[in-house]
Amino acid sequence: MNGEWSIKDFVAKMKGRSRTPLKISGSVALIGGLGGLVTIGVLGMLTELTTAVWLMASFGASCVLAFVAWDSPLSQPRNIIGGHFFTSLVGVLLYQIGGSQLWVVALSVGLAIVAMHVTKTTHPPAGANPIVIVMDGKGWEFLLSPVLIGAVVVVLIALFVNNMHKKRAYPVFWV
Repeated sequence: MNGEWSIKDFVAKMKGRSRTPLKISGSVALIGGLGGLVTIGVLGMLTELTTAVWLMASFGASCVLAFVAWDSPLSQPRNIIGGHFFTSLVGVLLYQIGGSQLWVVALSVGLAIVAMHVTKTTHPPAGANPIVIVMDGKGWEFLLSPVLIGAVVVVLIALFVNNMHKKRAYPVFWV
């Protein structure tokens, strides 16, 4: 019967339809490596020079998107800054309400995904932020540093490094 669901059809979807569309490019690899090195280096140096923490593991993943997939909608300034901010806001808020319980971790990630989608700020690396925030018991100050300031630093360096390449124009959009 047409329209029926079967296990066979369900499993067949998991086989994939083609090969990877990703291409190897020496210049993309070099720009990506340079961008990541400079960004994490600057954030690390700022952490050592001040009393604030400027680094988060998710910024490393943001660098992959910002410097290798720079033209993706998920890599634009709005998404990097907004995605990190909204997911962290959800994480801090839920931690304040429910503490470091595992159900709070799970709920915060789910709600963070919803928040990114409805604000058009989807940025996959930011999905890790609520886990760190809830598990480590981070407070409201975490939203400013490292989250907001660090995300802005990632974007500022991406603006500089990406636009050094003659064939790139970053960002594709701001809003």
